[in-house]
Amino acid sequence: MQQFLSDHWLDILGTITGLVYIYQEYKASIYLWLTGIIMPVIYIFVYLDAHLYADFGMQVYYVLAAVYGFLTWQWNKFMKKGDGSRHTDELPITHMPLRAVIPAVAVFLVMWVGIYYILILFTNSTVPVLDSFGNALSIIGLWALARKYVEQWLIWIVADIELSALYVYKDIPFTAMLYALYVVIAVAGYRKWIQIMKKEKLTA
Repeated sequence: MQQFLSDHWLDILGTITGLVYIYQEYKASIYLWLTGIIMPVIYIFVYLDAHLYADFGMQVYYVLAAVYGFLTWQWNKFMKKGDGSRHTDELPITHMPLRAVIPAVAVFLVMWVGIYYILILFTNSTVPVLDSFGNALSIIGLWALARKYVEQWLIWIVADIELSALYVYKDIPFTAMLYALYVVIAVAGYRKWIQIMKKEKLTA
């Protein structure tokens, strides 16, 4: 048991950090972005050791996305309303506009193919299709989260199911369990954000 914990301590630490992150996301707390900077630093080493190179490379993107998400959520406070007054709250939760759906799908497909070819050409990845799929979808998921679209939860449900299975295969058990839990929380999070969105509209 001690040897197992010794071999997987970074995996465990990343899982604990991930639980804090998903709780903050469920609550729509802006502090999720600060946790979102810490978590990728941990997983850089986890994924490199597991030869999940797309996941490894994505951690840099996650840090940058966390900075972007924090600024986007905060930026709403500096935007003026129609009457010239300023907002006092963070960016509100909204639905993803239909005009954004097709571009988002197109970017996902391009990223999936692009990451796949990077993996097969420049790494010894044994799971290029799955590794590239999960990360391409995560790019879209993080963008949707940064824009505070409620549909970001639906994107994460698909991504988390796929990534959980991948991490089981690559012997990263605690992170696999974390992502399986993410699926359950994503379903609850979708319902929670719908409720928050309705309340925000009533108080606007």
